[in-house]
Amino acid sequence: MKVGENVIRLGSPLVNWFLVGDGSHITVVDAGAPGYRRQLAGGCAELGRTEADVSAVVLTHAHADHVGVAEMLRTELRVPVWVHEGDRDLATTAKSMGKNEGSMFPYLRHTAAWKLTFELMRNGAMKPRPIQEVRTFTDGEQLDVPGGLRVVHTPGHTDGHCVLVSETAGVCFAGDAICSYNPLTGETGPQLMPRAFTHDVAQATASLDRMSGLGVESILPGHGDPMPSPDDAVTRAKGRGPT
Repeated sequence: MKVGENVIRLGSPLVNWFLVGDGSHITVVDAGAPGYRRQLAGGCAELGRTEADVSAVVLTHAHADHVGVAEMLRTELRVPVWVHEGDRDLATTAKSMGKNEGSMFPYLRHTAAWKLTFELMRNGAMKPRPIQEVRTFTDGEQLDVPGGLRVVHTPGHTDGHCVLVSETAGVCFAGDAICSYNPLTGETGPQLMPRAFTHDVAQATASLDRMSGLGVESILPGHGDPMPSPDDAVTRAKGRGPT
C-alpha cells in the first residue's frame, strides 16, 4: 500500500514495515517478521524498482517483529543493516527483550493478544534471527540512505529506540514510540505501546515530546494506520497514557 510520496507500507494488519525510495534506490525501514520476505518484490515494484535497488535496512529498534527479514536482506542483497547503538546487542544476539514494566498475563483476556501471537508464530518471529553485522547510529545523525533519514532518539520502548524522519517523503517512521493500534488490546487511536512491551514507561512518555514539531505530514507507526496530524497524535497519546 502506498502511504506517501515514495513510501510503501508492507506487513499485515497487525505489524508494519516500510519502504522509502528516492527515485532510484530504496531503504527498508524496519523488517517485520521473517514470513514477510515474500512481500519485498511487490513493494519495490510499487515504487517502480526491483529488489536490486534496495541499498539499506534501517531499524527503529531491535524487537523481534521489527528485525524479521533484516539478516536475510543483509546476506541476500548484500546491504548494510543500521540500528541505534543502544540496541546493538539486542540486534546481534536476538536475546529476549528483557524486563519490561508489565506482564503479558493480564493481556491474554484480549482476542488481539492471541491474534498477534499467532501472527508472529506463523511468520517465524518467535525466534528472531541474530543480525551478524550491523552499523550503528546516534541521535541527530542524518543517514546517507534513500529517503534521507534523520535519527531522533526516543528511548523507553527499548534503550535504543529511534524515530526516523524523512523530510523528503514528509513522514516519520515511528516504530513503537507511538502506535494507532494496540497489538495486545485491539484499542485504536494514538497511544503508547502496552506496558508488557515497554522497558521504561516514564522514559517512553517523555520521548513523545521529541516527536513534536518534526515538520512532517504523517506518522507511520509499527502497529496501526498512519496518523496524519503528528502533533495532535502525540498530544493525544500523552493524555491517554499506556495500558
